[in-house]
Amino acid sequence: MKQVPLFINGEWVDSKSTRTIDVTNPATQEVIAKVPCATKAEMTAAIESAKQTFKTWKEVPVPQRARVMMNYAYLLKKHQEEIAGIICEELGKTKEDAMGDVWRGIEVVEHAANIPSMMMGETVENVARNIDTYSYTQPLGVCVGITPFNFPAMIPLWMFPLAVACGNTFILKPSEQDPLTPTRLVELFEEAGAPKGVLQVVHGDKEQVDILLNEPEVKAISFVGSVGVGQYIYKTGTDNMKRVQAFLGAKNHMVVMPDANKDAVVNNIVGASVGAAGQRCMAISVAVFVGEAQKWIPEIQQKLASVRPGHYTDPEAAYGPQITPQAKVRIESLIAQGKKEGATCVLDGSGCEVPGFPNGNWVGPTMFTDVTEEMEIYKQEIFGPVFLTMNVDTLDDAIDLINRNPYGNGTSIFTSSGGSARKYQHNIEVGQVGINIPIPVPLPFFSFTGWKGSFAGDQHAYGKQAVKFYTETKTITSRWFDEETAASGPNMSITLK
Repeated sequence: MKQVPLFINGEWVDSKSTRTIDVTNPATQEVIAKVPCATKAEMTAAIESAKQTFKTWKEVPVPQRARVMMNYAYLLKKHQEEIAGIICEELGKTKEDAMGDVWRGIEVVEHAANIPSMMMGETVENVARNIDTYSYTQPLGVCVGITPFNFPAMIPLWMFPLAVACGNTFILKPSEQDPLTPTRLVELFEEAGAPKGVLQVVHGDKEQVDILLNEPEVKAISFVGSVGVGQYIYKTGTDNMKRVQAFLGAKNHMVVMPDANKDAVVNNIVGASVGAAGQRCMAISVAVFVGEAQKWIPEIQQKLASVRPGHYTDPEAAYGPQITPQAKVRIESLIAQGKKEGATCVLDGSGCEVPGFPNGNWVGPTMFTDVTEEMEIYKQEIFGPVFLTMNVDTLDDAIDLINRNPYGNGTSIFTSSGGSARKYQHNIEVGQVGINIPIPVPLPFFSFTGWKGSFAGDQHAYGKQAVKFYTETKTITSRWFDEETAASGPNMSITLK
């Protein structure tokens, strides 16, 4: 059985740990690899390598660091289909979804290749007589990324390319559930010309994460994952005086106005709600129908009923399995609880079977109507192909409903009214808003900006905010003397008069 290696000081290392975690194909339950929980000595070696490499990497000219990213983007494009195939095997995504996972990561690497312009400082000449002030943008040191299972290519690529391009070194702790994809990403990064020690990869669980959270040499931590884990990482990291950006849970709403394009609404809801098996933090899990738009709900039910999960080799499969049997059990228990709480289950995906794959973690498309805010299916992030509908009378009612929700990751409105769209985007307390776009994930030159309970921290992922997160600003005030200025006397005040 293949054991996933560690990557320490530019070398692939077979861990000496006796504690391993199975990597399982979620469509078959076949164990395809074992991932080690790195020993304390291996963790220390990775941290020390990152610390020592930072001393030289930060001195590498910014254009040279950018060229590494250019090479890396080229290699990722060249191997996109290969990487997608790995995602299909260890996560079960459809081929199309896996290709998109890789591509959205490639876009961030392309953005990182623009690092020289993003690290420019500021300058003002003559803030006082013969005195100038200017700023530099400098890297922090050792940074850490802790990534989830659901986007094993995209989310690591949110993190280490920009951090490394800024001049930092990086330690990646990918999900133990699908580590083969990040392994391939790192192999290609090494091939792109990344120097030895710039990027380390360690594996494990809470024990290894705690070592990173409590390590003084670690300056910044990026995390994407569940609410409870993210809150723990944020609190522990900040208690240790580290920068932390933690992307947590979500409960994303789509508002459907009666003047919207009905066909667009129906088609977009299906893909946005159950696509990727619902295992994405930007999935639309609740649709809020305003007024006469409520009449469209039966058509949405009919459209969802035609969708089915399946193996990635099936071109007709709309999405794949849940990541683990435990995830399937949790989702089905929430479906059962929704029924008990009084929601109407008009489409039940419990007990779903896929011919030829009896052991897969399948959950069929599920739809509830008559949902209220007090129900657990509404309060919890289900992270599965479960779609809820709610009805309100006015746009104001919809805005109030969504603003009461503790999460604020993404939302959308479908309407043909510019006034409604403007009112919604201005008043909604959610970080990412789509107008006639169901999943408004921004391109990398903007930042991924979840709000409220969906995010803990000050600076978000990729875009300009990520550069700020991975760097520090140094401000210099200078005065140079020539014969004329030296003769003007010893007054060094920069008070403006």
